[in-house]
Amino acid sequence: MRDRLTARAAIAALTTEFEELVESGVADHDTDGDGPLSWAGYADSRARATARTGEEESVVHGLASVGGRSCVLVSFEFGFLGGSLGQRTGDLLEAAYEAARTRRLPLVSLIATGGSRMQEGMVALTQLQRVARASARLRAAGPAQLAVLRDPTTGGGWATLGAGADVILALPGAQVGFAGSRVRPADADPHAYTAEGQLAAGQIDAVVPPDELPETVARWLQALHAPGSPAPGPAPVPDALSATGLPVTGWDAVRQARSPSRPRAEAYLDAYFDHRLPLGGDRCGGTDPGLRCGFGRRDGRTIAYVAQCGTATRPAGYRTAARVIRLADRLGVPVLTLIDTPGAANDAEAERAGAGAAIADTFAAIAEAGVPVTTLVIGEGGSGGALALAAPGNTYVTQDSYFSVIAPESAAAILKRTPDEVRATADQLRLRPQDLVELGIARAVVRPDPSED
Repeated sequence: MRDRLTARAAIAALTTEFEELVESGVADHDTDGDGPLSWAGYADSRARATARTGEEESVVHGLASVGGRSCVLVSFEFGFLGGSLGQRTGDLLEAAYEAARTRRLPLVSLIATGGSRMQEGMVALTQLQRVARASARLRAAGPAQLAVLRDPTTGGGWATLGAGADVILALPGAQVGFAGSRVRPADADPHAYTAEGQLAAGQIDAVVPPDELPETVARWLQALHAPGSPAPGPAPVPDALSATGLPVTGWDAVRQARSPSRPRAEAYLDAYFDHRLPLGGDRCGGTDPGLRCGFGRRDGRTIAYVAQCGTATRPAGYRTAARVIRLADRLGVPVLTLIDTPGAANDAEAERAGAGAAIADTFAAIAEAGVPVTTLVIGEGGSGGALALAAPGNTYVTQDSYFSVIAPESAAAILKRTPDEVRATADQLRLRPQDLVELGIARAVVRPDPSED
């Protein structure tokens, strides 16, 4: 792919409502000379870039409205010295972040850059520190940061505005990576440096076709920014989707929760939300296909969700969950978690990937959250791998679920019991939905919506 839209064409493809900001406080860093290194011919290169693009620098920024949602918008001009970052670029980017901070608006970046500007040397490279500081200030103030990765997004632009954003979208086929095409190893797998490769590695959230980008960005802005909204109440508890009765024995509860016909997370999420915006990946090179995370809209409200899909949750899944919970907390968005796992993955690969630390961080994210978290156990609640996503004091259970310190088979094995004692062990564990309510672990057993009968 070669997305070579100009900065203003990229803006126009997203919105017709854009007002460029000309910041009087932005410094003028020797725009007529050969720059801080006195690089021979640099002034001429900039002059030719301006004549070719009509721009004075490699970025344009201003106030925009996308789908009726206000934001500060930054767009890179790749035709201006490869969209590279120099000192003047740093001035403009810092001004954009500050505009978003003072106006309490989300920042949307349409990135297309080859990295730092060679003709300014270390002065150019240190602009990454300025961008990182401005990004941290904006994050501390609350507003979200959304990046759209165009082709190419490499070097410092990827490692600051891109990878540092809360939500990262990319156009199909875009080149994305810290190393540009001219400096990466000759035998490197080219797929690793594409939007699709970064999605598979958990580094970005979605690859979005150009014709879907305006609606997708508008929906994300709606989900991430609610000006003047009151403190959120908890996410409503979903209705159960199964009319299965309460189990008589502990083993009955286990069998019902393990039934292949029981409704799963996807069915619950589809019934609960009007629409969903998925977030994926742990930003550390991993994904977990057995976990669904993101933000959704329900009855005009934004609710974040983390949902297990019945498999053993992997370290990447817990790291993704913690990321989403912390983002929701920062933005003041309530969280819904759906529990359905036999437990955390415990194979050697999971241990090497930091299972313990990832689970601990998820416990911490729930514990630290200032927004309300609502939990519904919809199937298996297997040990700490399930409990890490449970809201203390606000957990509910369905009739076809169980929650246990450990699976009854494992409990029997640890206690050196024979296989024919597993069922009795399940009873002793008191893992049925009604047991969990009696023990104070769950607030109530939820049932189907009677109006759906």
